[in-house]
Amino acid sequence: MDFTKMHGCGNDYVYVDCTKDVIEDGSSIARFVSDRHFGIGSDGLILIKKSDVADFLMDMYNADGSKGEMCGNGIRCVAKFVYDNGLTDKTTITVETLAGVKTLELTVKEGKVAEVLVNMGSPDLIASHVPVTFPKEKMINEPMEVDGNIYRVTCVSMGNPHCVIFTDEDNRTLDLPHIGPIFENHSTFPKRTNTEFANILDRKNIRMRVWERGSGETLACGTGACATTVAAVVNGLTDEEVTMHLLGGDLTVRYDRANDTVWLKGPATTVFTGHIDIPDSFEKDDVKIYEPGK
Repeated sequence: MDFTKMHGCGNDYVYVDCTKDVIEDGSSIARFVSDRHFGIGSDGLILIKKSDVADFLMDMYNADGSKGEMCGNGIRCVAKFVYDNGLTDKTTITVETLAGVKTLELTVKEGKVAEVLVNMGSPDLIASHVPVTFPKEKMINEPMEVDGNIYRVTCVSMGNPHCVIFTDEDNRTLDLPHIGPIFENHSTFPKRTNTEFANILDRKNIRMRVWERGSGETLACGTGACATTVAAVVNGLTDEEVTMHLLGGDLTVRYDRANDTVWLKGPATTVFTGHIDIPDSFEKDDVKIYEPGK
């Protein structure tokens, strides 16, 4: 299988051009290639396919093989992949995802895509839509007991579920490998959740760490950055446009509240291309595939 390793602010995926060839069993392949010791090493797998309703389709898998609805960093890399590899010459493209069709504006420098602006659509704060099990219509700055502690949480869907916690504690000291899985698999979240721990630095800057559903802690999460910005705005903590400081770099997010639209802007980077032999069967004892927490 030919592939390209790419990342957006350190949120890395393996990308495969499936506009011509068919890849079977994306879930097992995602687990195989994501292993950072026995595979390529990534936060997951993204297959780029043809679409009947957009220019391209993004078929995304987390590192544990589960399907992902949307990835803000991943979709920017999809835009770079299709332009840099000559699959399109357009600088405005549409990409079909499980969270709907997204429009992307490409910034091209010296013939290559350097930065992408994504219309991420409207956030959804309705609890049953996120989904989150909660008696009120929305879960905004509500207390929640997790692992014996009370957290104030705001739940947002950006096509995938997010639980945002604003904390005065420096999130760089947080034991995220411990608390992240507890949030992810909490009974409050019937489809599990991505969890963001955020420090408000000022009205225009937020520092964030994220535990991604199905992948663990990642260096960045585009939808998480968007959800955190929305949560900050609705809680009155920041302006509508912020710089999100992540472990892997910075993203610019704007929540246009009047039009209920979120915009995400950031880089997309190609790391390397290569070829990997895919096992005939993933049932063999000598085939290593990603297992969360191991």
